[in-house]
Amino acid sequence: MTHWVVDTNVPRVANHPHDPTHASPECVLACVKRVLEITRGGGLLLDNAWHIIREYRNQLRSVGQPGLGDAFLRTVLTRYADPSWCTLVPITAHAERGFEEYPDDPVLAAFDPSDRKFVAVARAGPQPAVVLNAVDSDWWEHRHPLERNGVTVEFICPDAVGGS
Repeated sequence: MTHWVVDTNVPRVANHPHDPTHASPECVLACVKRVLEITRGGGLLLDNAWHIIREYRNQLRSVGQPGLGDAFLRTVLTRYADPSWCTLVPITAHAERGFEEYPDDPVLAAFDPSDRKFVAVARAGPQPAVVLNAVDSDWWEHRHPLERNGVTVEFICPDAVGGS
């Protein structure tokens, strides 16, 4: 079974028309599809210290009239402790890299520090693990060193990040 690490930009894009990223209609539909697949089927990886959930909570809404990405957050908040749906992965703080599990690779020193928790969880969790990204070009720019360090990234919207 594949395990999924979901970058926050995926449910944010799925929140269309409330999505501030201005993704293409094709990208929105692709994100909606992936969010629905994970919401229904599980396989989500999160860190056990709530670094990812805190970011979701800062970027999405869990109350009110939600979009699909907001509904994803509600599902995460109600099912994160259900081992049949989610695996909680321990990750360890590191002064320079952010997390011990983040690769000690000089090429990845420029990778967005706020996204390092996703990389750490993907590396520390059960395999195979895939990070889902929609519109963040930093993942595309670092895809080769991430892959070299054992991190698989699925680009849901490759046109939005420089790929095709």
